[in-house]
Amino acid sequence: MVPVGVSRSDPATGRRNTVSGLVRRGAVITVLLVVGMLGALLAGCNSSHITAPTPAGHKAAPPLPPPVAVITSDPADQVANVSPLTTITVTVAKGKLGEVSVASPQGAPVAGQLQPDSTTWKTAEPLGYGKTYTINASAIGDDNRQVSSTSTFTTIAPRTLAFPSINPLNGETVGVGQPISVYFDEPIRDRQAAENTITVTTDPPVDGAFYWFSSKELHWRPQQFWEPGTHVSVDIHDYGKDFGNGVYGEQDRTSNFTIGDAFIARADGAAHQMTVETNGRLVRTMPISMGKLNTPSAKGVHVVTERNATKVMDSTTFGLALDAPGGYIAKVKWATRISNSGEFVHSAPWSVAQQGNSNVSHGCINVSMAQGIWLYQHLDIGDIVDVQGGTPQLGIDDGYGAWNASWSQWLAGSALHQPTT
Repeated sequence: MVPVGVSRSDPATGRRNTVSGLVRRGAVITVLLVVGMLGALLAGCNSSHITAPTPAGHKAAPPLPPPVAVITSDPADQVANVSPLTTITVTVAKGKLGEVSVASPQGAPVAGQLQPDSTTWKTAEPLGYGKTYTINASAIGDDNRQVSSTSTFTTIAPRTLAFPSINPLNGETVGVGQPISVYFDEPIRDRQAAENTITVTTDPPVDGAFYWFSSKELHWRPQQFWEPGTHVSVDIHDYGKDFGNGVYGEQDRTSNFTIGDAFIARADGAAHQMTVETNGRLVRTMPISMGKLNTPSAKGVHVVTERNATKVMDSTTFGLALDAPGGYIAKVKWATRISNSGEFVHSAPWSVAQQGNSNVSHGCINVSMAQGIWLYQHLDIGDIVDVQGGTPQLGIDDGYGAWNASWSQWLAGSALHQPTT
């Protein structure tokens, strides 16, 4: 072996060979090849276009499909002018509902109930006027994945609300002539809509009808006087109801009352006497004095509306000035009102001499002190005082003058024009 860097002569030719030069050239070529391979490897590590090969027999996982459960709310999102009587319904398809809530920023959550199959939820109480509600709901789908939903809606904002009052009041016992009176504190444009909110239920059943005296007042009466012992329920479901002109019902109302004995007094101006019957049996006859010629008592069926142990009578209440001939202020005892135009049955000791033979009053029915006490003790609200022989006719809008209208006239005053049971 020849050491590197040693020169020698070829014995055959005599030429000199440099071994070290050959070795250096071979080393340079080797280094260049190594550097080239390293460069290629480094370039491959930094390339974004080269990916590791996928092992044979394996594929990339496909994306998950959307959840199968779908939640639907009614009303839909962003719906306005929803009636507060609307039942809010939340349903889910291909799943079971979880938590559901309906609430407004101003109040507590609305009561609701999940149906037995857990696919439907419904509200269980009315909504408020002029409020924005948010529905939040969640569900678990048949694929075991959870979904949720949020939506909002807004209820009607009325211009004003109409509050109904009922007479007789709840728990009262009244006479056989007592009509049912409903008073609204706002004018009602859609009277038919208002009538349809009122249900009168009687035991035993009886037909009756409403009559509108004004845009705020209507009365209901049977065709004939009530039967004694009748139980009556009046239910007004006017909350949420549209009565026209931006007026909506403010509140539902109920009154339950009972009809008492049939107590009917009949005053005869020509005979100057009054008879009293209880349930068809004559119980008393008494002398009376009714209205004189220029201040006559009105004829027709009167209904007792007020009872007073003491009452101040004032002629100005029916248009007669105190300083006019016949004008007066007088305190009387045992006064029972039978009309709004100032007619009473009351004790009048000053006219006892005329009672039974002549008419000298300003329109009231005069009786003695003893008879006045008895009538005060026995006449009750809703009882009948039927005045015969007087003039003029009592108006149907004077107190409870409803019985002075024929049945056909009464039906004509109803927005429905038909009786209800």
